Amino acid sequence: MKFTRFAYITLAVLAAPLCSTAQEKIFKAGAATSNITPPLGMTIVGNFAPQPISNHVHDELHVRCLALDDGKTKLVFAVADNLHLSRDIWDETKKKLEADTGIPASHLMFSSTHTHSSVSAITNKEAGFDYRALVISRVVDGVKRALNNLEPARIAWGTGKLPQWVGNRRWVLKEGVTNPNPFGGQDRAVMNPSSMLIPRFEGPAGPTNPEVYCLSVQATDGRQIALLANYWLHYVGGVPREDLSADYFGEFCRRIEQSLGAPCVGLLANGPCGDVNSNDYSGKTKAVNYKPYEKIKAVANDLAQEALRVHKTLKHQDWVSLNAAASDLELAVRRPTPEQLKWAEAVLAKPKDAAPVHRLEQPYAERVMAAQKAKPDTIQAYIQAFRIGDLGITSIPFEVFTETGLEIKAKSPFKDTFTIELASGANGYLPTPRQHDLGGYETWLGTSRVEREASVKITAKALELLQSLHGAQ
Repeated sequence: MKFTRFAYITLAVLAAPLCSTAQEKIFKAGAATSNITPPLGMTIVGNFAPQPISNHVHDELHVRCLALDDGKTKLVFAVADNLHLSRDIWDETKKKLEADTGIPASHLMFSSTHTHSSVSAITNKEAGFDYRALVISRVVDGVKRALNNLEPARIAWGTGKLPQWVGNRRWVLKEGVTNPNPFGGQDRAVMNPSSMLIPRFEGPAGPTNPEVYCLSVQATDGRQIALLANYWLHYVGGVPREDLSADYFGEFCRRIEQSLGAPCVGLLANGPCGDVNSNDYSGKTKAVNYKPYEKIKAVANDLAQEALRVHKTLKHQDWVSLNAAASDLELAVRRPTPEQLKWAEAVLAKPKDAAPVHRLEQPYAERVMAAQKAKPDTIQAYIQAFRIGDLGITSIPFEVFTETGLEIKAKSPFKDTFTIELASGANGYLPTPRQHDLGGYETWLGTSRVEREASVKITAKALELLQSLHGAQ
């Protein structure tokens, strides 16, 4: 059979769009880790003074990175083993990456795990060592390496449940019963109540979310590239005071990597858990005296086993579309009342050997005075949303209460949705207005730094971003 010149040209023209389309439909993924362990001798943050000086590394701290590429759009996750990282740190990191890779900042979702056994990158420049600069450079390197590792891949996601390790740590006292706070006032909500006092309480102040969200990416030959999980649980603790540790987040990732094999990278992004920890305050379960790291290992093991169970059920897709949206949201900074200022001045004027009325009155008197002087009067909270096929992911730069995350999930236009907290900044706790009314540690001025309606505004903004992605083609 002979083809004319015209026929050859026609076939070439017809074939060109098919090749282009095939190229656009290649999905890629890449992952990498960077070590962000600080040198010994620096102050460990996460608890009230006196803060300890690190003298041992129990397990190395990392930033774990995952890059996705649908042929047109790239999305990147980075999860750092740190208490929290301020917006200026993430902004500088994203600016460097945007300049070097061309990926816009809105497509970079970077968060902290909230381990309480790490060094601050916000204030720590001890012994002439700039830990802030180290974290920024290592995140940049980790993301670039994840991008360098991009290869044809398949993706899947699903959910499991692990209810036994999530308990609401805020409990509400019965009507007419209150608990003193550091400001000389009375609260109805108490954090981490003693089980001996349970008869005084009505019950938990809010819900928990037992779900374990899993996002899996595999190379086309079946090798596991990464598994990203999202679980709504605070740090576990049980770490000796002078140890550096990634807490259960790091232990989970190691177990995932060991189970799924090299070169898999495990990631665990923390979900809305500002009011949740691993304790049961109902008195229904027997208290256990855990040895150091014992509870961390128990939680991580159970979580890894559930994630691996979900992983076995997943059906990976060859291609899904990716998209991202982000927006700054202006929120008012909380200021002390005249009564709070008067109280703080009186506390700070006490002789050093005077007996405190409340054990935390001194640090909170200092926080009240700092809140009065803080500038500016507003902050810009960076809210993000990712679309991965039919999955929606939001991120919020606060310690978010579980009820806020559940509201976003319930009202999301996507079939599956989860939220990552302490992302693109760290602005303290984010109680809902109802929780503000109950009082308690997470609502105190100096712990909660922004306006009473902040959670309402953030929820609305997150849903707006998700809706914009859902409607986009």
